[in-house]
Amino acid sequence: MKQANAAIEIDEKTPLLMIAGPMFMELLLNILLHNVDTMMLSHYSENAVGAVGNANQTMFLIIILFNIIATATSVVVAQYLGAGKKEEMNQIYTLAMVVNLGVGILLSAGFVAFSPLMLKLTRVPQEMVGDCLTYIAIVGGCLFLQACYNVMLQILRCNGYTKVGMYVSIIINIINILGNYLFLYGPLKFLNLGVAGVAISTVVSRVIALIVALVFFFHKKIGKLSLRLLFPFPYRMLVQMFQIGLPSAGENLSYDFAQVILLSFINSMGNEAVNARTYCQSIISFAIIFTNACAMATQIITGHLVGAEKEEEAYKRVFKTLRLTLPVSIGVALVNWLLSPLTLRLFTENQNVIQLGFSIMLVDVFIEIGRCLNLTFVNSLKAAGDYMYTLIVGLISMWGIGVVVSYLLGIGLGFGVAGVFAGTAADEIIRGLVTMRRWYQKKWVGKAIVKKTT
Repeated sequence: MKQANAAIEIDEKTPLLMIAGPMFMELLLNILLHNVDTMMLSHYSENAVGAVGNANQTMFLIIILFNIIATATSVVVAQYLGAGKKEEMNQIYTLAMVVNLGVGILLSAGFVAFSPLMLKLTRVPQEMVGDCLTYIAIVGGCLFLQACYNVMLQILRCNGYTKVGMYVSIIINIINILGNYLFLYGPLKFLNLGVAGVAISTVVSRVIALIVALVFFFHKKIGKLSLRLLFPFPYRMLVQMFQIGLPSAGENLSYDFAQVILLSFINSMGNEAVNARTYCQSIISFAIIFTNACAMATQIITGHLVGAEKEEEAYKRVFKTLRLTLPVSIGVALVNWLLSPLTLRLFTENQNVIQLGFSIMLVDVFIEIGRCLNLTFVNSLKAAGDYMYTLIVGLISMWGIGVVVSYLLGIGLGFGVAGVFAGTAADEIIRGLVTMRRWYQKKWVGKAIVKKTT
């Protein structure tokens, strides 16, 4: 147990899978949690599935804003540790937690207040609106818990404790599944809470996740959290964090807002299209977790190497990651497509939904090619300090290609939900190739935010 909780030393010799492995398990468990939620709800009510799917899509916009500080924390901590500047760590930890908590509370309250307007703008079917608002009121009102957990998780990962997220995921999976069962089918079914019960389970699991992460942080003596460290207030450090986090969050926010627009296209196609998209997203998530874990691990390693002024090692390491992740992503996507007529039946017996899902899963094979490139190179460019480039490329590609092509194919030419996904594929592939070229040309060299301690 002691060895399992030991920190990993991060440098150019660190095996990728030593960091990516626990992250993969963490992501896998989170995906399983989401899929179990969807399956439990699908047997309770198909409208509830669409309602929660729409609510989660909308909430992602707020979660991305929380990641302004979380993303900046990851980059700053990795580069500072790589440069050997450990004396400023406690101030960074405290600043990140305090800012995200304060912003999180404000955004959570604002999100709940304006949720009816957002659901109207995204054309959520009227029969789903009630459950959507219920889920948002409970889960959305407590999103600040997720904001704090995201920051703490980044701190633990950058310090080499990559297994903590995996252990926490196991705990919250168990709690969430038990909670869903109690409210939907078990002893508390008589309360008839439905979606509200599922939302309560989600909030309880997030409270416990944050508590466990904080206890581990203090138990391992990774650092300190104290308001005294913020006097005098470190304005320079906060500005530095926002300089990193805002472009990254802007890129992610643009992506998720574009996804909301695409969801509004699909919502206009009817309930079967909405449910097919929701079910497919549950399956598609499995195609991306290995690549995502490897990209996050590479980002941490890249940050340490850039902070230590080992740019050539960082350059080679990223391409080495791609040679591993691209074949795996394509292979998993192909298997998902071939098995989709069977796997979709886990969610529904509606043949029209299954046929729509089959066409979506075929298009997703091409989406995963581009997404693999994006995750690998965009994360690495951010870790190296080249965050403005990824924002500019993202804005142009997401809207100029993704949204436009999705509308033309999905609605204009009548290809439906598969056409919308084809527009996403065009965006992902082109954006992935452009960011790969940026890394290859080494335009990111010299953009580190700290210099190594001599």
